[in-house]
Amino acid sequence: MRVILINGSGRIARGMAYGTQSPDHTLNVPAGNMSAYDDDPDHFLRFAARIDNGVTAASFLSRSIYGDYLESLLEQAESSGAPDNRLERIYENVTHIADVAGAAHCAVTLESGKTLIVDKVVLALGHFPSNSPWVADPTFYATTRYILDPWDQGKIHSIPTNAPVMLLGTGLTSVDVAMTLLNQNSQRKIIAVSRRGLLPQYHRLSGGKPLDQGAQVIWGDATTVRKQLRRLREYCNNLAARGHDWREGLALLRPVTAHIWLSYSEKERRRFLRHVQPYWDTHRHRLAPSVAERFDAALVANVLQTMAGRILGYKIDGDEVEVAIRGRSTHDITIERVQYVINCTGPCANPRQVDNPLVQQLLRQGLIRPDELGLGIHVAPDCAVLNTEGKVSNKLFYIGPWLKADYWEATAVPDLRVFARKLAQRLMQEDPIVVSGA
Repeated sequence: MRVILINGSGRIARGMAYGTQSPDHTLNVPAGNMSAYDDDPDHFLRFAARIDNGVTAASFLSRSIYGDYLESLLEQAESSGAPDNRLERIYENVTHIADVAGAAHCAVTLESGKTLIVDKVVLALGHFPSNSPWVADPTFYATTRYILDPWDQGKIHSIPTNAPVMLLGTGLTSVDVAMTLLNQNSQRKIIAVSRRGLLPQYHRLSGGKPLDQGAQVIWGDATTVRKQLRRLREYCNNLAARGHDWREGLALLRPVTAHIWLSYSEKERRRFLRHVQPYWDTHRHRLAPSVAERFDAALVANVLQTMAGRILGYKIDGDEVEVAIRGRSTHDITIERVQYVINCTGPCANPRQVDNPLVQQLLRQGLIRPDELGLGIHVAPDCAVLNTEGKVSNKLFYIGPWLKADYWEATAVPDLRVFARKLAQRLMQEDPIVVSGA
């Protein structure tokens, strides 16, 4: 078998999440839930314990350590494979994939012009950068005072240590960037703005076990988003009255979230996205306790401020940027003065809005089918992509955050590792034969 791993950034096994080397950026899932293998839940824990014997299943480790873990897995897989198997790494971007109907193979074109003829293609594209919030005059976004990519460490560290900064978004990415900026200067003024001003909840220092199993114990036969949400809140209130934690209620939904999403009609999905998603995100995707403690301390000290509102526009005045914000509840317009603005609104989920030549080519030729809600692309249960006519491909597959369109929770390691195993098994059902590489 010949496996060709193509990655334009050159950061194999790192990506956006694990490429950071900052100790401030920790995993938001405890170590005991971060194994790459769903049938060996302690695999990562054993790796981490070799680095620090004080690590427990409840520890929140740095993302750079997890990147080391993934790199080691790839190296082990390469070295332990059969002699005839080969892993080839190519550090280029793919610009075009030709999947001709009826043909046995795909032609993959690299930015250098080289073409590879392969049996199967797995699109494991990861996250794409955020889109800038809409404003009437977007010219500010082309200036050096605006940073689109919050993971561009060069630009983040080039900001003067005394410069006040505005963060667009109040989620996990905003917290990460705020921690980095405050490490440079603990008294730096930071303002974080989002439509609702909601902040991520935090994990408990020690995990609790759910009292029951399955969502049915929460909402019975309720099928609408409204009724399910009402009964979930009632269930969590009852947990609190019995001395338990609301997180235990949310934990019941983890194994069945995909089934719940699949059961919704498009109308119910739209209702969830409009009314529930912001609250789901802040309660479901939580902060490590140590990070939450530092973040809360900055809020209490008023060094870090949060606002709920909509950005109306920007005006550069010398070394400062005047940002006009309409408040969510008051609708009053506030002018905040900072020196830099960083987009922390999260990755772009809508393929139609992604500025990537390969994605746009796949869209133009109808080889992938975006969902109607802008969450990703449609795939079959084995991760084979669907084209615009709804036909399942036998050569193109996808794994990554765009699975959210069909399965909702498909971004964290505990979810992705299940898809990865099933996809690998699917690819091995047929003996792949590489024809040639030109």
